[in-house]
Amino acid sequence: MDVSKPRSAVADSARHRSVDPSRGTNQSGVRLYNERLILSLIRRHRSLPKAEIARLTGLSAQTISVIMRQLEADGLLLKEEPQRGRIGQPSVPFSLDPDGAFFLGLKIGRRSSDLVLLDFLGRPLQGVREPCRYPTPSGILEFANRAIGTLVDRLPRRSRSRISGLGIAAPFELWNWEEQIGAPRTVLNGWRSFDIRQEIARLCDWPVYFCNDATAACGAELMLGNPGHVLDFLYFFIGSFVGGGVVLNGSLYPGRTGNAGALGSLPVPAADPSGPHSQQLIRSASIYVLEQQLVAAGRDPAVLWRSPDDWGDVGPELDRWIGKTAEGLAAAVVAAVSVIDFEAVIIDGAFPAEVRRRIVEESAAAIATFDRQGLSPVSVLEGTIGSGARAIGGACLPMLASFTRDRELLFKESL
Repeated sequence: MDVSKPRSAVADSARHRSVDPSRGTNQSGVRLYNERLILSLIRRHRSLPKAEIARLTGLSAQTISVIMRQLEADGLLLKEEPQRGRIGQPSVPFSLDPDGAFFLGLKIGRRSSDLVLLDFLGRPLQGVREPCRYPTPSGILEFANRAIGTLVDRLPRRSRSRISGLGIAAPFELWNWEEQIGAPRTVLNGWRSFDIRQEIARLCDWPVYFCNDATAACGAELMLGNPGHVLDFLYFFIGSFVGGGVVLNGSLYPGRTGNAGALGSLPVPAADPSGPHSQQLIRSASIYVLEQQLVAAGRDPAVLWRSPDDWGDVGPELDRWIGKTAEGLAAAVVAAVSVIDFEAVIIDGAFPAEVRRRIVEESAAAIATFDRQGLSPVSVLEGTIGSGARAIGGACLPMLASFTRDRELLFKESL
């Protein structure tokens, strides 16, 4: 594929889709909201019969039948086998059709870029990963163009017309992180005038969305994880930089400028007692800190980026980093729950599951050492999406935009 072309050949082949996800914009707002509400309920419960949907929504049986008939005709719902054994007519559950829509997610990271393809259930089908020394605008465009072609070409032709969009998950203001990224100032300045959403949109014929990477990861946990259905939680994602997101009353809260959950900027006690009394959380609970420690110890840090799910034997530097990370997270959690009465704190990151488990356990232990008089207890839980949460969260952006009731909340200001 040629980066210089305004539209990719792959996008051209997918231009005429059999289902237009914006079809409801020509209908009343109430009808569109009800469609998205029903799809969201079925996504959460995996399958539901019409009678249960009517009970949960308060809509009439006739209204539910009309909407369900349309969603089934659009190829978004599947009618399952009738459930017998009860008095009266057998109940017929409906579930999401995995092939009803597809979504692409691009993650731009400090040491790697990822593109992932999700089906309508939110299951990752394929992915492309490329390590890098540091991200550059031209490098990201080249990777995105090549990776989009690779993933879309692998789809059956009939499925390509059902790609609903591409979401980009990236840190805000990359040019401000010279020390952490390790790129030349001239390279970072290139990001100031680079409109990543607009440039990626030139490579495809689908809607393109942009969101802070940690907020996107939080959206992935909310939509596809969160098995306990926690309604109010604070979310940490530890990647090259630590960041996070806020979920209130079961909805992702992006904030006035889309920067809610900028947890890396929270002040926490400094690790070095000889220096300033406080520092930002990003300087203790980020993987780039572990990378620097490995380099100082004469060890190769490349393992951290080659395979986030398998670091192998990182050595004693890992133990020290986990300890400092937990201390910083604990201070941040206590400060946050004093402002909002979160039910839980969820921690995930671009590291192996065992590392996540240890960070969660040590963070909970560190929180217990604080004076929390006047604060309600808070659960500290492991995230369920894992190292791919940012790319998967990027792919969730078009899903949120077209098929859930929270579309207006996330995209009202930023898009």
